Formats: sequence, C-alpha cells, structure tokens
Amino acid sequence: MKKPAKLAAWDRTKGRPEPIRALNRIPEVDNQEPLVNLLEYTPRIKLARDSVIPYVRKTVAEMCTTAAESLPEGVTLGLIEGWRPFARQQRIYAFMWKCAKEAFPDRDHAALRRTVCRWVAPVDQKAPPGHCTGAAVDVVLLNENNEPFDVTSPYERWTASRTYTLGLTPMAQANRDLLVNAMLGAGFSNCRDEWWHYSYGDAGWAVRANRDRCFYGLVHLPEELYAELELEHAAAMDGRPNPFMEPTAATYPEKDPESELLMDETVLE
Repeated sequence: MKKPAKLAAWDRTKGRPEPIRALNRIPEVDNQEPLVNLLEYTPRIKLARDSVIPYVRKTVAEMCTTAAESLPEGVTLGLIEGWRPFARQQRIYAFMWKCAKEAFPDRDHAALRRTVCRWVAPVDQKAPPGHCTGAAVDVVLLNENNEPFDVTSPYERWTASRTYTLGLTPMAQANRDLLVNAMLGAGFSNCRDEWWHYSYGDAGWAVRANRDRCFYGLVHLPEELYAELELEHAAAMDGRPNPFMEPTAATYPEKDPESELLMDETVLE
C-alpha cells in the first residue's frame, strides 16, 4: 500500500481558520438572491471540468466577473465548482470517507472525521456547505488553450493545497499570487487550506471576514437543469484515485520543466 501524502510547509500567520463550531455559530438570514448562470456574465470565465454546474448567487457571479476581467490578456478564470446540489456534497463526503479509511486504517472514527472534514464540508451540521449555498467557487487560471497554470511546483497535487504554501517555485508563486489577488481584490475571502476555494456571503466567509452573520443559506435549482451533469459527476468520481495516498508517475505525469503549466488538472473538491 502506498503511503499517505505529506503536505508542504505553510505560513500559519496568514489566513484565518474556520472550525465547524465557529461556522455553526453564524446566524443565517438568507436574502433570497437567485442563482444565475455564471457563464452568461463574461467570456473571461470558462468551465474547467465537464461536470461543473455553472450557477452561483447573482452577486457572486458579478464578483467573479470582476476578478476575471482584472486578469492579464490571455488568462481566463476557470470554474472547477460553483453551486453544488446537496446530493453531490454527500457523494463527495462519502468518497473522501472511504479514501481516508483506506489511507489511515489505524485511525478511529473521530480522527477520520477530522481528516475528512479538513477537506470536505460535512453534511450533518447546522451551517450548510458553502457550495450548496451558491456562495462558494473553486477556481483556477487557464491559458488560451484552456490549460491550467502551474500553482503547485515543485510539489505534487494537493500537497501544496494551503494558499500560503512555502517553497513554491517563482513561477508557481507568481501564478498563485495572480489568482489570489484577483479573487481577494473582487471581494471574496479565501479558505486558507485550499488555494482554489473562495466565497462570499456564506458562513465560511462570515468567519474569515469576522462578520456576525451570513446572508446565503442552502439553495436549490430545478433538477432538470443539472441532472445530466450529476450523472457525469458520479461517473467521474468512480474513477478517481485516493487523494490521501502518494501519487504515482503512472497516475500523475511529471510536469515539463520547460513549461509554466501544470498538466495534471486533478484538484480536490
């Protein structure tokens, strides 16, 4: 069995933690703002995955537009995930639980739960997962060929997941800074554990921004708008490797040292 992957060192002085207990203390007063199709706002935003449901709250769409249009020419904002139906959240959580049990067979239930909740919002808490509120987006930078810019070298995959990871190459650091600055400049807050995750208006945003309440809660779309995408997502999940285990060369090809692009597009939910 492969060994669990080790995370890279990171700057703990930056960002703000958001423990579940803090999220659950945030009062929710949903302002009933509708979900809208993000792709209708600007051509500077593209889908980075086939199964993406491109809906978010209206203000979040406007903020993503601001971030995308602040990027240099030839760089677009790639959407990995926007609004997420609760069933998808449950599917992801169950997948991560299975993977954690495989990677850490000696951990008890409480330790496994801490491991999984470190990466995926739980589905049994008062505060709903950010993606299920339409407040959160997972994003990358894409070039003109829709290839993601490298923001992790010299590390592999999500071992460099912390936004303020230490020891990145100058190119990876510059690319990461470009994304972070564009999103924060548009008014989003960032989950310091995930360089790709930003939100506005949910409980996570409220904790990170030191607000006393949030205004986006659990929200739904008519199922006919995303039924086929859910089937694609479920099929894709079946083929995913265990993200807690050390990657292999066969599963995750090495990066071309002459390229500024990361060819492995796999990013944790």
